[in-house]
Amino acid sequence: MEKYYSSRQVSERTGLSIHTLRYYEQIGLIDGIARDDNGYRQYSESDIVWFQVLNYFRTIGMSIREMQEYASFNNSEEVPTLTARREFIESYRRKVVEQMAELERSLDRIDEKIGFFKNLENSNKRQPDN
Repeated sequence: MEKYYSSRQVSERTGLSIHTLRYYEQIGLIDGIARDDNGYRQYSESDIVWFQVLNYFRTIGMSIREMQEYASFNNSEEVPTLTARREFIESYRRKVVEQMAELERSLDRIDEKIGFFKNLENSNKRQPDN
C-alpha cells in the first residue's frame, strides 16, 4: 500500500508553500492528486519527486510557462519523453547562455560608465580651486 502525505508534510519536504502546491495543481503542473474521505489532498512519493523537480526548475529561473511545457511531455506520444526532455533542457541551456552573454554586455557597459565617472573625478581633483 502506497503511503500518502498531507500538504503540510509535502511543504516541509519540498520547501514549497502549501499555497504553491495548490497553485501548481490549479495551473496543471501536477494532476491526479488523491483526496481522502474528508476531501483533503493526499500526495504520493512520486508527487513529492515531481514537486522537487519543479522546485529545481524554479531555482534555475525557469518560468511557469516553461515548466508547463516541460510537464506536457508526460502526455506526449509523438516524441520519446527522454528525447523531448533532453532537447527541452538543451534549449533552455541555450537561453541561459544567451542571458549570460547579455548580462556580460551589460556589465561591460556598467564598467565603462564607472570608468567615465572615475575619470571625471580624477580631472576635477587635478584642477585648482579658484
